[in-house]
Amino acid sequence: MNVSSPAAPASGAPVLLILGSCTSLQFGAVLATTLFGELGSWGTTALRLGIAGILLLVIARPALHRLDRTQWLSVLALGAVMGGMNGSFYAAIERIPLGTAVTLEFLGPLAVAALLSARRSDLLWVALALAGVGLFGLESVTGAARLDPVGVVFALVAGVFWGLYVIASARAGRLVPGQGGLAASIMIGALVVLPLGSDGALRGLLDPHLLLVAAGTAVLASLLPYTLELAALRRLPRHVFGILLSLEPVIAMLAGMILLSQGLSALRVLAAVLVVSASIGVTATARRAETVPTRSTLTGEIPVVEPAAEEPREDRPSAHGEPAPLAP
Repeated sequence: MNVSSPAAPASGAPVLLILGSCTSLQFGAVLATTLFGELGSWGTTALRLGIAGILLLVIARPALHRLDRTQWLSVLALGAVMGGMNGSFYAAIERIPLGTAVTLEFLGPLAVAALLSARRSDLLWVALALAGVGLFGLESVTGAARLDPVGVVFALVAGVFWGLYVIASARAGRLVPGQGGLAASIMIGALVVLPLGSDGALRGLLDPHLLLVAAGTAVLASLLPYTLELAALRRLPRHVFGILLSLEPVIAMLAGMILLSQGLSALRVLAAVLVVSASIGVTATARRAETVPTRSTLTGEIPVVEPAAEEPREDRPSAHGEPAPLAP
């Protein structure tokens, strides 16, 4: 999607739209955690992606039979990355606090943003983010708090997939117009994680209550955030849009504390502040000509795309304004 950036300064309304999008996303993540006991994290992922994909297929009604081999390969690659990214993230928040998981996962798109940037100075922002993440290890070493190492690994794996998602979504967004390819990618993502979550997904399908909660997760964590985001993107300067989305780890940390009673520590707060500062630094110093990150690249979630009018197709951009052939 090719979105032009308004020159006027941001007003309160689009800022509220971004904050609403962030809040909705975290409510979706929190709601998903209530399913882990019954469905497991992988079953929850498969069911949520499946529902979101079906909803988009119904809305977009794509002509998938018109896609050629190259387009299908890009859709398949994006779907595989989506499955790994969402599945790893849910496996992480099953074991470690939500804010910590998002902060760790944030390293993926942040690293891609700096590595693809022509500005070598952006590597300093990555170093700042790594210093922030290192505080989690310091917390464990000092015995102040211990993180489940498996959960940490899953969060880092989700970050790797998030970085790959930046690249895969760039290619798919360039090659496949409209929402059809996206809907197909989401369904493929559901199939990718289904072998690990088939029992849970089937249990959710057979239980009306669990199915309803999973549907709520799909709406809150996918459809609603991107609807609000698209509305905000039309009104906000691109660098402001990216900076606001860089607050994601802090919002996730607050959501975990308020909604899940997950404790905070000074080191965890400082770690999130350093990662957010690095994200804001990369975004604020990016060239105006570069595209800006959206929900999908900053939160490991699924983008919703609008069709372009006459310009070449661009879909969800890569993180923090790094050059990408793409338009959460």
